[in-house]
Amino acid sequence: MGRRLWSRIGCDCPLCGARVAGARLCGGCEADITALPRGRPRCPCCALRLPATASTCPACLGAPRAYVRTFAAFEYAPPADALIQMLKIRLRLSMGPVLARLLAAEVRRGGGLPADALLVPVPAGRASLRLRGMNPAGEIARSLAAELALPLARGALRRLRETPRQTSLGRRARQIGAMGLFAGAPQVRGRHVAVVDDVMTTGSTVQAAAIALLAAGAASVTILVAARTP
Repeated sequence: MGRRLWSRIGCDCPLCGARVAGARLCGGCEADITALPRGRPRCPCCALRLPATASTCPACLGAPRAYVRTFAAFEYAPPADALIQMLKIRLRLSMGPVLARLLAAEVRRGGGLPADALLVPVPAGRASLRLRGMNPAGEIARSLAAELALPLARGALRRLRETPRQTSLGRRARQIGAMGLFAGAPQVRGRHVAVVDDVMTTGSTVQAAAIALLAAGAASVTILVAARTP
């Protein structure tokens, strides 16, 4: 079904079942999952919630990032985590536009992206593609490109090797496994690149992606993720 038609046809809110116009959450569910817990803002660089008594992010002070900013639509915690699971586990492709709408709204609230930005999804491994038949980051990026009216460059980031499933790895193992994982393509030279992924946990994957893109000549890198683990 065409994406424009999805935006008009009557659907059910994926979280509460209320009737909505198009592939989206109802207003109440969207407000609930995107609200700042206890008013605590996110770190503008890595999107972690700042500690209650901190004005800067301890994680970013201890480990400088190759990317300049991260936009995250919501926390990867109940009930919002069900949206990611619907896409990745239940293979409901209609969640791609839903997640893209939430992420686009967060990008707009945060001031937007440069007009010449290039959207680049994190490429999935071969095992993941065989299991799902699609790349969740790519599905979100495809709809996000339409939402933000920005070009999508699927081949601008290439995976150089296969890695174990991230869910089975600890923080240190993820960091080591992501080193040198990607290579950027010449088409990113001089461009501001926005890397799109579904969930950001330790940040190792997007850090490796940003390093590869900068090495290929990207002017700067911003991270766009549907969900950020607390």
